[in-house]
Amino acid sequence: MRDDSLDPRRLREAACVMARDAGAILREGHGRSHAAERKGRIDLVTEYDRRSEALLLARIREQFPDHAVLAEESGAHEGARARWLIDPLDGTTNFAHDYPFFCVSIGVEVDGALAAAAVYDPSRDELFAAAAGFGATRNDQAIRVSEVSGLEDALLVTGFPYDVREHPERHVPLFQDFLMRAQGVRRDGSAALNLCYLAAGRFDGFWESALSPWDLAAGVLIVREAGGVVTDHAGGPLRLDGRQITAANPVLHARMLEVLAPHRAAWQRPTS
Repeated sequence: MRDDSLDPRRLREAACVMARDAGAILREGHGRSHAAERKGRIDLVTEYDRRSEALLLARIREQFPDHAVLAEESGAHEGARARWLIDPLDGTTNFAHDYPFFCVSIGVEVDGALAAAAVYDPSRDELFAAAAGFGATRNDQAIRVSEVSGLEDALLVTGFPYDVREHPERHVPLFQDFLMRAQGVRRDGSAALNLCYLAAGRFDGFWESALSPWDLAAGVLIVREAGGVVTDHAGGPLRLDGRQITAANPVLHARMLEVLAPHRAAWQRPTS
């Protein structure tokens, strides 16, 4: 008997509604004074992260009680065929500083494979979504990655991980290499939105390290469904817990791997 709760299109539609409703909470809080707490030296959490996550967890329990959840602020709940990976506020530092580049990110895995995604930007009222095998959209309009093939013509985007002060040697030389080769490089503080912009052709390539599964899940599926290639930094299969990602259209992706290759030793160096 078919389990409709595992249908990618149903999961996508549910995720879209949840993302919009959680985004309304963020929109309410944007521009206000926030009592942000530090999870690390530069890693913040606000009351709106928690309110957004509480809404998402309640909706998932209500609509999909047999599904598992992996959420940024509340930890992991395992043991089901379907798993929701949620970031209730991706771009918390931006949000806390009234910088309007943040989102709600929701990805769903079924039997270990990404099946559905929704990323909602409440500042621009843009909803990016995908269901496995059914393409990617922005506000219900189909999107595709760009056709830029050379780094000299590419607008790239990245982020610095939270250990950049402790280990600048892991991240700054690679940033410099791309900066010297690309038309431009941006760093704006939301991996989920960066991936959606890549899927929509606004950016041409993306790389980053030290990301968590909830940072990646939704955006990875949206990029794939928009015709992009997503791997680790060595060109191998992406693992959501692998903490590194390279994404672009197929031709530019190969060019990016060439730049990444000489830096492999730095990523593999022990942190202790």
